[in-house]
Amino acid sequence: MSKRQKFTPEFRAEAVELVISSQKSLVEVTASLGINEGTLGNWVRAYRTEHPESEAEERGPVEWAQYEKLRKELLEVKRENDFLNDVSAYFASNSKK
Repeated sequence: MSKRQKFTPEFRAEAVELVISSQKSLVEVTASLGINEGTLGNWVRAYRTEHPESEAEERGPVEWAQYEKLRKELLEVKRENDFLNDVSAYFASNSKK
């Protein structure tokens, strides 16, 4: 059986900081530090639970990508909606004649 590794609080804090503040994913950070993904995931989850105010202030690269995707999708839906309104107004005006 393998012996459990012990990590100092400083190491944990630095690992969590790498995930939260950098553009790197959790998988990339675990690979570079040589630790288990589940372990670091637990540390990050615990930090976010203890510090919910930090999550509200900062958006990571994934959130920004999702935001941009949704913003573009909203613009497209608005264009389609405007087009459909114009078409329905055209047909409504032609049907009254």
